[in-house]
Amino acid sequence: MIMNFIRNNKIFAGVLAFLRIYIGYQWLTSGYGKIVGGEFDAGGFIQGAIANSTGEGATVQAWWGTFLETMALPNAGLFTGMVMWGELLVGIALILGIFTNFSALMGITMNFAFLFSGTVSTNAQMVIITVFLMVAGYNAGRYGLDRWVLPFLKSKITATKKTNKQENEETVVA
Repeated sequence: MIMNFIRNNKIFAGVLAFLRIYIGYQWLTSGYGKIVGGEFDAGGFIQGAIANSTGEGATVQAWWGTFLETMALPNAGLFTGMVMWGELLVGIALILGIFTNFSALMGITMNFAFLFSGTVSTNAQMVIITVFLMVAGYNAGRYGLDRWVLPFLKSKITATKKTNKQENEETVVA
C-alpha cells in the first residue's frame, strides 16, 4: 500500500519533485563550483582517503583504500573530470526531471564513493533522499521532462521492435 502511494500518488509526486530539485541543486552547485573554480583535483582527496585506510583509527575500509591506490590514484585526472562533470550533469538532469532514475542512481553512486572515502558532509542525507527518488520510480519525474520524454522513447522503442518483428516474419516466410 505504501509503495503504491509512493509510486503513483500525484500529490506525493509534488513532494518528490521538491526533493528531486533540492538534490539536483546540491549536485549542480557542487559540480559548477569545481568546474569554474579551476582548482579541483581529485588526487588530493584520493590520497587523503588512502592515508585514512590504514593504522589504528582508520576511517576508510582497507579494500576501498586498495581500490583507490591501484585504480583511482593513477587515473586521478580522469576521476577529477568524472567527479566535476558527473556532479554537474546529475544536477541538471535531476532539476529538469529527465532520466530521473538513472540520474539518481549515478548521484547515489557518487555519494557512496564519497562516503566510502571517509567524507561525511551532507552525503548521508543525500543518500536517504535519493533512495526515496529511486523507489518512487517514474513518479519522481512525473512533474519533470520524464513526463514527456519517457513515453516518447517507449513509443519509439515499441515501434522499432514491431518493425523488426515484421521484417523477421517476412524473411522467414520468403
